Amino acid sequence: MHDWQSLSRVRWDCKYHVVIVPKYRKRKLYGKFKRNVGDILKDLCRQREVELLEGNLRLDHIYMCLSVPPKFSIAFVIGFLKGKSAVRIHRYLLKSKQTKGKHFWSRGYCVSTVGLDEETIRKYIREQEEAVKQLDFDFE
Repeated sequence: MHDWQSLSRVRWDCKYHVVIVPKYRKRKLYGKFKRNVGDILKDLCRQREVELLEGNLRLDHIYMCLSVPPKFSIAFVIGFLKGKSAVRIHRYLLKSKQTKGKHFWSRGYCVSTVGLDEETIRKYIREQEEAVKQLDFDFE
C-alpha cells in the first residue's frame, strides 16, 4: 500500500526525481570527494525536512529521489541544496578562502515527479553504477 505523510492539515506524498550537474560538467565527483559531497547533501536535506530517499553520485552528475513537504516548492529546495552545498564544498573540501562567487553547480537542473511509480525510479537510480560498469567492460 502507499505510505502517505502528514502535516497539521494535509496528507501528502510529493516525490521528485532530480538530476544536478557541476558547472561546465566537470568530472569532480569521485573518490573521497564523492563521499563528502553526499554527506553535505544529506545534511542539507535534513535541515529542510526533505527526505533523501535514494541518491547516486556519478563523475559529472547526481541522481536523487527526494520526498519534499508541500510547504516547500521543488525550485526552492533545489536552489537551497545547490547554493548551500556550493558554499560548503568550497569552504571545507576545496579549502577556498574566497568569499564571493562560489560556483560549483550549473544553473539548470532536471526534475520530474515520481508519482505512484516510485520503485521504478529508485531501481533506475540504484542500477546506474552497474550500467556504467557494464559500459566500461564493453569498451575493454
